[in-house]
Amino acid sequence: MSTKPIIAAAIAALAFSFAAKAQTNVQTFYDFGKDRKYVTTTFEMFKGDKFGDTFFFIDHYYNSTDKNLKGLQNSGPANGSYFEIERGINFWQDSDLKDFSLHLEYDGLITGGGFNQGTYCFGAKYFFHSQDFSKTLSLYAMYEHFNSKVTPKPGVPLKFTAVWGLNNLFGVKGLTFKGFADFWGNKQVWGLGGKETGWSFLTEPQLWMNLGSAFDNHLDLGCEIEISNNFVAEGFLVNPCLGLRWAF
Repeated sequence: MSTKPIIAAAIAALAFSFAAKAQTNVQTFYDFGKDRKYVTTTFEMFKGDKFGDTFFFIDHYYNSTDKNLKGLQNSGPANGSYFEIERGINFWQDSDLKDFSLHLEYDGLITGGGFNQGTYCFGAKYFFHSQDFSKTLSLYAMYEHFNSKVTPKPGVPLKFTAVWGLNNLFGVKGLTFKGFADFWGNKQVWGLGGKETGWSFLTEPQLWMNLGSAFDNHLDLGCEIEISNNFVAEGFLVNPCLGLRWAF
């Protein structure tokens, strides 16, 4: 499972406030997908400032196949991580182009062998929102450069991303629908031995319900469905997840 800046759409309005406070949360998901059955934890942070905004997250995967764990293969130490760090550049927040930003991004995969796959992205973002910011949509168009030891450079070095957030869905206070969709040029899916795929697709819609004042509005219960085509395996996959999120 790989997350994207799903927090960014929900709080993107803060990117245009000089005094915006950092927004952070921790998520824990159990993946019910075929051949998955493991836990992923995610830490996210978003911070707006007078020059733009910064976002990063890191995923830790607890899917060890160490036979010495004697039946606890998927509950041992993290054996892999994935992270992204992104910077939006916007010096014109008081102009008519305030919803347009330049975008820089680095995506990296970390396994037992160290950094073995990294991607640099350069492009632009446009931010749409309702008047009260309860509905948001960010669209990204990027040039993608692979810096990888295991994956050849794609034939089409482009990446397109959409990030959305809908607060108080169907008028239900505390119910949030958010997620992202990525569509990018690819050359080889991980582990397929060099088979060319052309394009890959990944989306992870999430539905969260805030558990209210009992947890001082910090704790959410939610679910995620990872839908992909030629991502970490060949073909089309659907992987449902159930999780908790704590917002600081």
